[in-house]
Amino acid sequence: MVIETYSSEETFNIGVDIGKNAKPGEVYCLSGDLGVGKTVFSQGFAEGVGVDDIVNSPTFTIVQVYEGTKIPLYHFDVYRIEDVYEMEEIGYEEYFYGGGVCLIEWAEYIKEILPENVRWIKIEKALDKDFDYRKITLEWK
Repeated sequence: MVIETYSSEETFNIGVDIGKNAKPGEVYCLSGDLGVGKTVFSQGFAEGVGVDDIVNSPTFTIVQVYEGTKIPLYHFDVYRIEDVYEMEEIGYEEYFYGGGVCLIEWAEYIKEILPENVRWIKIEKALDKDFDYRKITLEWK
């Protein structure tokens, strides 16, 4: 499925809608270039699962845990991961197979350890259309 947005608010709201439907044990993988809107989408997703806290990209901590009113959110940013063994050090399996939902920015960097049935969300810009335009591709297996 492909969704087109024309503002950061629309991208945020797509995140809200997907977050509202997220279930414990699901893993959502975000991919896209720097500055494409992964964190904006993540903030919307967090709102959708009932997170009231300010959500930022956990670039230097790898994972941030939020207690949503619906389910816990495990928000990963693996951009700085140099080796998947770093994920073992933080106990990634506890999150991937736990009672919350995982949202992983830059998930393509850790493909070899992802569960089989992940949900991919690819966000792309198209400057020939508009500066704020985003093409969001959803692939559920």
